[in-house]
Amino acid sequence: MHKIGIGSRIGKLTVEEPTRQRRAGYMVWKCRCDCGGAILADTRTLQRQSLRDCGCVTVTGPGQRDVTGQRFGMLTALASTEERGRKGSVMWRCRCDCGTEILADLGELTNGNRKSCGCMSHPPRKEFEGRRFGRLTVTAYAGKKAGMHRWRCVCDCGKETIVGQTLLQSGKTRSCGCLQAMTYRDNLKLMEGTSVTMLQAVKGGRLIKSNTSGYNGVYYDRRRKRWVAQITFQGKTKYLGSFRELKDAVKARRTGEEIYDEFLERVGGTGSAEDDSKEGGVRKES
Repeated sequence: MHKIGIGSRIGKLTVEEPTRQRRAGYMVWKCRCDCGGAILADTRTLQRQSLRDCGCVTVTGPGQRDVTGQRFGMLTALASTEERGRKGSVMWRCRCDCGTEILADLGELTNGNRKSCGCMSHPPRKEFEGRRFGRLTVTAYAGKKAGMHRWRCVCDCGKETIVGQTLLQSGKTRSCGCLQAMTYRDNLKLMEGTSVTMLQAVKGGRLIKSNTSGYNGVYYDRRRKRWVAQITFQGKTKYLGSFRELKDAVKARRTGEEIYDEFLERVGGTGSAEDDSKEGGVRKES
């Protein structure tokens, strides 16, 4: 910080003479503005250059920060005002890059919480009518909800849906939901209401997540102290019996899986993968 003395220039101010006043231990100086006005300012305020005129250009008071001309995101600070924010911070008149002028809290500007007049967080409405986004064709504007413009669309499958403008523009939504459903069905290879993919995985020895016995369709009944075998096919579960020995329950389950083999053969699927280890004729997951 430069030394303050008679003749020092800070913005439009010229230091004329010291006074007997002190502010927080700092000398208070009498200053003359280029407009002819006079103002008192302490040494620290002048050294920080937070006061640069008598108030003829800005109304920034002594000790207040002058951000005239500084940019904060899309906002350019034009001048301070006499208004104060909720926490007592100076309200600045700012111009946004979109052309809109607003009053913004200096604290929010400097901490990065305010970067535009609002246009950046709430995009303007686009002209989407007639445009295609994936399988969707926009037919009409559907209004604004929760800060987002929404558009009425018709999907290639014939279903009508309403989608947010941002979701269309970003490509996150490309159908009424049928595209995802089609992909899901393709992955599962659904035939006659049954997933060929899942049956093949079971025949290959893949265990379902809830299994604790090491064999699909086999669990231990603690109340009866017996091993139970069952099988589920096309939404129906069939009881295959209960056994004292695990290997007997596994054998029953393996016999029941013949229904899977018949189905896979009929629809052109494949049977089980080559077994690495077996017990009772069924592959055990290692």
